[in-house]
Amino acid sequence: MGTTTPPRTLAEALRVRGDEALAGLLRARPDLLTPVPGDITQLATRAGTRASVVRALEHLDRFALQTAEALAVAPDPAPYDTLLRLLTGDGQDDGAHHDSTGAAITAALPGALATLREQALVWGEDERLHLVRTARELLAPSPQHPSPTGLGPTVAEATAGMSPGRLQEILTAAGLHATHDPVSAVAALTALFTDRTRMADLLDSAPVEALSVLDRLVWGPPYGEITPNPTPPVRWLRDRGLLLPVSARTVVLPREAALHLRAGRAHRVPEPLPPVVQSVADRDPQAVDRAAAGQAFLALSTVEDLLKLWNGGGPTVLRSGGLSVRELKRVASALDTTEPVAAFWVELAYATGLLAADGESDEHYGATPAYDDWLELPAAQRWTRLALAWLAATRTAGLVGGQDAKGRALSALGPELDRSTAPDVRRRVLALFAALPPGTAPDPATLLTRLRWERPLRGGSRGEVHPAQESASNTADLRSRIALWTVNEAELLGITGRGALSSQARALLPPVPGSTGTPADRSATPAEAAAALLAPLLPEPLDHVLLQADLTAVAPGPLERPLADVLHVLADVESKGGATVYRFTPGSVRRALDAGQSASDLHAFLARHSRTPVPQPLTYLIDDVARRHGHLRIGAASSYVRCDDESVLNEILADKRSAVLRLRRLAPTVLASQTDPASLLDGLRDLGYAPAAESAEGDVLITRAGARRTPPRTAPVPVPEGPPVPDDTLLGAAVRAIRAGDTAATVVRKEPAAESGAPSGTLPRTSAADTLATVQAAAMTGSTLWIGYVNAEGAASQRVIAPVRVEGGFVTAYDHTADEVRTYPLHRITGVAELAED
Repeated sequence: MGTTTPPRTLAEALRVRGDEALAGLLRARPDLLTPVPGDITQLATRAGTRASVVRALEHLDRFALQTAEALAVAPDPAPYDTLLRLLTGDGQDDGAHHDSTGAAITAALPGALATLREQALVWGEDERLHLVRTARELLAPSPQHPSPTGLGPTVAEATAGMSPGRLQEILTAAGLHATHDPVSAVAALTALFTDRTRMADLLDSAPVEALSVLDRLVWGPPYGEITPNPTPPVRWLRDRGLLLPVSARTVVLPREAALHLRAGRAHRVPEPLPPVVQSVADRDPQAVDRAAAGQAFLALSTVEDLLKLWNGGGPTVLRSGGLSVRELKRVASALDTTEPVAAFWVELAYATGLLAADGESDEHYGATPAYDDWLELPAAQRWTRLALAWLAATRTAGLVGGQDAKGRALSALGPELDRSTAPDVRRRVLALFAALPPGTAPDPATLLTRLRWERPLRGGSRGEVHPAQESASNTADLRSRIALWTVNEAELLGITGRGALSSQARALLPPVPGSTGTPADRSATPAEAAAALLAPLLPEPLDHVLLQADLTAVAPGPLERPLADVLHVLADVESKGGATVYRFTPGSVRRALDAGQSASDLHAFLARHSRTPVPQPLTYLIDDVARRHGHLRIGAASSYVRCDDESVLNEILADKRSAVLRLRRLAPTVLASQTDPASLLDGLRDLGYAPAAESAEGDVLITRAGARRTPPRTAPVPVPEGPPVPDDTLLGAAVRAIRAGDTAATVVRKEPAAESGAPSGTLPRTSAADTLATVQAAAMTGSTLWIGYVNAEGAASQRVIAPVRVEGGFVTAYDHTADEVRTYPLHRITGVAELAED
């Protein structure tokens, strides 16, 4: 009773785990929870499926993956010492370097093995380590998919099917005793290749050219092509079994021989320790925070400028979805940036829910109602909205301008930009930033190296492709590109400043164990903590500008929203920077008058918000435009122009440029046109006039700037990379359900005497009277029963129940399988048996 039997299967190994260990497995591999397994056996079966094992291998770090690869080429089962030797080698090749690497491997191997055990990729005691069969098949070598370790098949595998006569020839050439038993022959050859002394003597007698051939194959791929008449060095190797035939023109270096040449190592470069992320600069953390805050403020201004650009109506949605190249160029020109950066801002606004298509028959992009709500928030909170949306977004702006798998161009806001790996890569990159001391800017090259170690994507030590890595190379390249885009986008957004992570961004991220950053207030949410850190660093909005005699206004800082909104209509932005320069033009003043402002309103506005006297040229400009504004009236005839001054209409008719408007005089003060009112309005403005639109009643129509919004739209939902990580409540319920189902499946029961001859494990068949009597007795004694049950759909199942009440042809019982109280019709219970006593 004091001994424990080693598990014989993965299911047995999982069955003896505690609830916390089972919950850890389900947390590490959430795909096993969909749906919740019925029992431990079903959980083990699902954990061994190809799709699930491939996903688990994808999430291993490089050394854990190297450990799994070493087990794939080790005997099954493999003792811990054998696994350790495959990773460290026998120490006969590197001296001091081997000693240091071996010590690191010895220290890291228990942790890597614990990870593989936790994820149910390895099971068994240290003396009998089993790699799950599916993982072994995925990582094992084959001619089509060489092992990531670069090792070939064993001697026994490579000689399977070889004629006994050929085996005797190899034994004789290798100096071994001949035997007519193929099994003994293979064993003798294997013993030769694994004996370091005898193998060294054999290689000492080899031609130099033969050793060169082995050098090319030893670290893989172990396969080579030969001609029908091979060269003497190749023939020497083939005759002694150092190259074994795979096909008529292909030979392979057997695994045992390769391990001898490698000094016993499965990997050329074991990597037990994660690469260190090096720094390129150590900056003042406060300077980093200030630089990031300035960039954050610029990000807010850029997003506002983008959506103001489309306030009156955005560009048309392409038929295939997305933004045209021409429109993206216009956005880049308006924002004074490059097209890739413009695509980033467009995608960021879309991911935050500030931008969407209006959904009409002739779809256009535009700001959403959420944009107006966003504008009302304090600047720091607006920034956290952008940052959190960027962190979670699966849409990848860096892909814009590239091509999809079918060679079609990828456009901004298009449907093919979602990459489920993007959020994970962003958070891993920023986590590496956060692990460095505040103010430290990491080297991007070492950052990528560390990321590849953390998530090698089944690439092994040297990056060969094997069955578990059929699509990994493209994914690995995409991950590297996303990581570099993350570094650049983080700087644009103000997550980092001068290449280092800012304090406000650090507050948005989960705490990093061992980091030296300033801890955030854990009583607040991450967004609140980040906003509190950022708010003091942002410039205070100003309520004034400086008017100049050259018809410009200088805003020495950010402006309060009412002032900024009116000034954006009244003047055109000429330049940005530390101070924004606005220029007043006849067109901008006319725009303000069209929006419902009067000349007196504009004079009062400028006098109220200018720290300098209003220049006389600006006063004259406003009065001159206002005097002519609305002098011409345009309505629908198709359209018409009316004016009390006949000379103005004569001037328009005499102007050759007005020919495209197709005007004709209806009356001394009225002209008619075949164009629509809007086109006529724009055409006369292009000719230098200041017409105003009027309603059917003759009243001037006032158009409000920036009033067009899409219907309410939600932000795009990120595309998940896989099943979400379950929370503790779901994990606890799942573990209880699996335990209950396993109890029902493995419980020992008493066989009725009448059916003692029935096969073991079959459901006993009892009559209705016996079933009722047994259930009633169990309800009175509080005992547990094992039943067979057929539901209304005809599906049969086995359950372990504890009857509570029996009445009206129904039994109410606690169902251990479902972990809940249920009611069962007695006529659907096919059989019942008592549980055997322990």
